[in-house]
Amino acid sequence: MISDSDSLSQIQSKIAAELFSVHDLVLYHLRKIDEQNETLNAFIEVFREEALSRAIQVDQKLKSGSAGKLAGLVIGLKDNICFKNHAVTASSKILNGFVSNYSATVVERLLAEDAIIIGRLNCDEFAMGASNETSFYGPVKNAANLNRVPGGSSGGSAVAVQANMCQVALGSDTGGSIRQPAAFCGNWGFKPSYGTVSRYGLLAYASSFDQIGPITKNAEDLIRLMSIIAGPDKFDATMKQSNFPQFNLTNTSHIQKFAVLRDCIEHEGIDPEIKNHTLEVMEYLKKQGHIVDLVDFPMLDLLVPCYYVLTTAEASSNLARYAGLLYGYRSPNAADLNSTFTHSRSEGFGTEVKRRIMLGTFVLSSNHYDAYYTKAQKVRNLIKIKTNELFAKYDFILTPTTSTPAFELGEKSKDPIAMYLADLFTVHANIVGIPAISVPTAVAKNKMPFGMQLMAPMFKDNELIHAAQNLYSIANDLN
Repeated sequence: MISDSDSLSQIQSKIAAELFSVHDLVLYHLRKIDEQNETLNAFIEVFREEALSRAIQVDQKLKSGSAGKLAGLVIGLKDNICFKNHAVTASSKILNGFVSNYSATVVERLLAEDAIIIGRLNCDEFAMGASNETSFYGPVKNAANLNRVPGGSSGGSAVAVQANMCQVALGSDTGGSIRQPAAFCGNWGFKPSYGTVSRYGLLAYASSFDQIGPITKNAEDLIRLMSIIAGPDKFDATMKQSNFPQFNLTNTSHIQKFAVLRDCIEHEGIDPEIKNHTLEVMEYLKKQGHIVDLVDFPMLDLLVPCYYVLTTAEASSNLARYAGLLYGYRSPNAADLNSTFTHSRSEGFGTEVKRRIMLGTFVLSSNHYDAYYTKAQKVRNLIKIKTNELFAKYDFILTPTTSTPAFELGEKSKDPIAMYLADLFTVHANIVGIPAISVPTAVAKNKMPFGMQLMAPMFKDNELIHAAQNLYSIANDLN
């Protein structure tokens, strides 16, 4: 009676009809993990006994009528979101053995509504990557093709949902780290507006870019999850504290205006199947009465350089706290203070993280600060201005989520520039802070899924999700 395609509301209806219990549901997902995780490597740790014990408690609360809104939801956490008395490592050796002494705000809100956290999920080390190949725990594999990447950095989160090892998962998105793996794995992936979901308890990569968000199988679960985890938080000073976006299931979509970035669909690196699919979607939207225009956005080639200058600078600062002193990995070769720093960080961080720390330190250095960091901030502001000019004329920006379907494991891991360009269409939303969503709209001839991306003005998150539902319906008609 348990169906992998069921939404939370359908699951709750079946539980109410006594077709199965929450305990049965957790057992079902644990079996899926036992069968697949050794191959897929999505889960770093499974909270088996705790999840089963909590399921019994939720079943009791359901019988007494006191259960929360998320009773019956089994969720996985990306390994950079803190959960009290549980390990959290950001998939890095530098935090090996570290146990969090508090829970992230999003975790507190999930638990308060009786969601069951089933485990922590693999990711690129400190969320730095587009393929989930930089993890200390080894690469995650795409369930649709074990020779291909799941995307990154939230690859474990995407694969866990893709392979039905949990119903939904939380990831973090700094430059596409929810949307890109969601597209590669055939899921829904949502990056909220900056300041919509608390970052308290998220291990920081780049603080002015990072956002926590959900990966789901459907829009309904995405909305229900956002209605719980979004909202003001006194522990995060960057949060919007008033006139907050509300999330509801009522679809208010109407005739809308879409700007399609010509520079994306005509980019030399775009896969022909994805380009043709985008053009088909555009025509279908027009037939429905929507206004769809190809528009120029000549700053496309500045997005990735701007993003990497600023995020590496912030990473250099944020990751300075991991020094082998108070917690995490300390090198056995440490003999004094300087050697503790040098050896612990050299041995504890992976190649990609060290590359980004060094790049960030370089752009923040006194000799290069104005030439790189200051200039990148000016470019970021200009990108915001140009984006807002588009939103003065259009409701949404439409692009492919990625330029290609999932690429092969190892294909880009030795070429950092090629890997960085995998974020070409997704970094835009993080630079500006606007909400963005990846909708699973098609499957390529090689049987790998890919998606379309919608972006909306700041704090138009609910409207964006409902527009994405319409886009999903169009894709189903085309397929």
